[in-house]
Amino acid sequence: MHDDGPRPGGPDTDSGPREDTVATRCAVRREQLGLTREEVARRAGMSVPYLSQLETFGGDFDPAAVMRVAAALDMPYDELVAGPREAAPGQQPAGTSPLLAHLAEDECWQRLGTHGIGRIGLTSGPAPVILLVNFLVDGRSIVYRSEADDTLAAADGEPLAFEADHIDEHLSRGWSVLINGTAEHITDPGTVESLADRPGAEPWAGGKRDLWIRVRPGQVTGRTIHTQ
Repeated sequence: MHDDGPRPGGPDTDSGPREDTVATRCAVRREQLGLTREEVARRAGMSVPYLSQLETFGGDFDPAAVMRVAAALDMPYDELVAGPREAAPGQQPAGTSPLLAHLAEDECWQRLGTHGIGRIGLTSGPAPVILLVNFLVDGRSIVYRSEADDTLAAADGEPLAFEADHIDEHLSRGWSVLINGTAEHITDPGTVESLADRPGAEPWAGGKRDLWIRVRPGQVTGRTIHTQ
């Protein structure tokens, strides 16, 4: 019988944070897929003890064997060996003596600047959705554009949320701004033309996206975190 449980010092141990290594990437991916070591070993054509050693110690393993493990885990070989090419923020350890503070409303608008990339949260469908958008700051409101039949095309008066943030992992600091409000369709041709001429108005996703939507704020909150 093969032991499929945690091993002392291995990535399944709950004694502390996992380091980002081949061993932990292998173990974490297996856990994400809900597979046992026996199942992955069978897919990769290797023994369970060999896979267990890989998940526990990593190190210098036969590249061909690691390639078979990557295929068994349905992930690119390069990602298993070196990690994601575009890792999501939050990979670095937290800074020492972090200080979390609330931002005043004026500071929130200052952080947002004039335009950028943010997220729109909607609850009109069967489940909440959060989608990336190009946004413009127009006075004390957020505007973005969508196609009329797109998920982002919130109806007039529909409740929605907008969020934008910035993270500097090297300096262990960042901020986030959250705006809860309602959607308002912009139909005035002069306003639409003025907005379309502004920097940042061109949607990254392409397409015409002729529907302009304004987020009318109901509540504006923000937080910042930095090390002392």
